[in-house]
Amino acid sequence: MERPELPLPQLHAFVVLAEELHFGRAATRLGIAQPPLSQQIRRLEDKVGYALFSREPGNVGLTPAGRELLPAARHALTDPATGLTAAREVGSGRAGRLRIGFAASLALTVLPGLLRTFRERFPAVDLDIQEMTTTPQLAALRERVIDIGLLREPPAHDADLGFRTVLTEPFVAVLPSSHPLTAQRTVRVEQLAESPFVLLPRAVGPPLYDQITNLCTAAGFTPQVTQHAVEWQTVCALVETGLGVSLAPNSIRRIRLKGVAFRGIEPGTARTRVAVAWRKNDANHLVLRLLAALNQDPRDSP
Repeated sequence: MERPELPLPQLHAFVVLAEELHFGRAATRLGIAQPPLSQQIRRLEDKVGYALFSREPGNVGLTPAGRELLPAARHALTDPATGLTAAREVGSGRAGRLRIGFAASLALTVLPGLLRTFRERFPAVDLDIQEMTTTPQLAALRERVIDIGLLREPPAHDADLGFRTVLTEPFVAVLPSSHPLTAQRTVRVEQLAESPFVLLPRAVGPPLYDQITNLCTAAGFTPQVTQHAVEWQTVCALVETGLGVSLAPNSIRRIRLKGVAFRGIEPGTARTRVAVAWRKNDANHLVLRLLAALNQDPRDSP
């Protein structure tokens, strides 16, 4: 019988360390000193060709390659060669799982093309797509719940996260089809001063909310927000019922509701920014692959 490419003692040490995520406790369980354990893990990583653990002061974690190898190693250590192949595929960024958060309105713009391009290039990668607004995305990135975010109006700077603009778009007025202003091709923002507003809650995306309210302030009034909705689809539905008007990114025009009309606004200089976000220290090769699919350089961020 052909000898397995991965030595079983190294796999055993790997599984124990993956369970403890602490070199001292893992060494105690294995009945060895910590330096030999570290050597076992290093040799295994040399075999795989990629790091299996991230090592930071006081914090040991599994890398994507390590997470991929763990199930095979745990499966009674019966098929380590298969686990090695899978770990190498993930470590190189050709396979694995990528978790993407996205703002719902981006399903109308950049998301479909991005996912189509990425799947064509990397069909072995499993994509976990999660719909969430900007503020939850930023938290999910920091907490490692998602790997990539597609969001509106990111922070100007963040010590831990990188951002790259992928799209800018103007704002439009969202009106009930019965509203008198639908007779105009464009609407001056000050003409909305007497209408109640339907907006997203500020908590789900403070910069975008502030940008919209600042448009009103510059036009000489404070919008009277009488209804909130977390998603633009719901905002449009509430506008359709006559509960108010709104100002929204231009891509919202793609939401087709019979009772809603969209009009350009004056002044039309304000634009909302769509960006991809990622953790600057993320060693996941799949993150770099997706950023490359966007023709972006992940080393740069504002």
